[in-house]
Amino acid sequence: MELAVISDMDGVIYRGGRLIEGASDFVSRMKERNIPFLFLTNNSEQTQLDLLRKLKNLGIEGLQENNFITSAMATATFLKTQKPNGTAYTIGGAALSNELYKAGFSLTETDPDYVVVGKTKGLNFDMLKRAINLINRGAKFIATNPDMVDPVENGLEPACGTIIAAIEAATGKQPYVVGKPNALMMMIAKQMLGVHSAQTVMVGDRMDTDIVSGLEAGMRTCLVLSGVSDMNTLSAFPYRPTYIHQNVGEIDFDLLLKETEAL
Repeated sequence: MELAVISDMDGVIYRGGRLIEGASDFVSRMKERNIPFLFLTNNSEQTQLDLLRKLKNLGIEGLQENNFITSAMATATFLKTQKPNGTAYTIGGAALSNELYKAGFSLTETDPDYVVVGKTKGLNFDMLKRAINLINRGAKFIATNPDMVDPVENGLEPACGTIIAAIEAATGKQPYVVGKPNALMMMIAKQMLGVHSAQTVMVGDRMDTDIVSGLEAGMRTCLVLSGVSDMNTLSAFPYRPTYIHQNVGEIDFDLLLKETEAL
């Protein structure tokens, strides 16, 4: 049985516009060993091409668009199975709208089937007002991910979860969240790679999304301390990762391959 890797990006490969120590070596070693891998991100603002170009600009080359999956892609895939050719009102970036269009959805502000919320720096009062009223009139509430903050160079910035919280407070309704920690996104990622949980390791920087989603999907998990979670917050959770490293450069592929072959 061969090893496969699913890795988060924010806080694992880069932090804002800065490459994290060991990230380039991590990718090079996976490619050298022909390890199937997929970069998975809860960030719904960027397309596969955006992510490919971002990593190239940071010095990581030789990747392809199919090396990436975003929560926007997972959300569109999920909604297509629920209501083909449905309609949606979105709070989010162009990448989220693009994935919904590709899935056959129409975007509208008039009686949509769904209100779909992702991260956006362009949030304004009118967007919140419209989303609240549409949900109160019966639109189903969907979110790409629950992350409250994202790591950036100088600290943290508000993420999708902060927008969700405002809408929840106003409507009293909670969204169905497609991205991590929902194991659904892990299932979609495994299907893209064509692998099983037992051979897959989930690498991430957040106990509350990356690690728990990998755990619930039956994968081994690796927490890196280069993003949100640290050793102090680790004790607050009733579960633990299989491995803990300072950054992805410390991951021992010889050990992972040996353990996978033994399964």
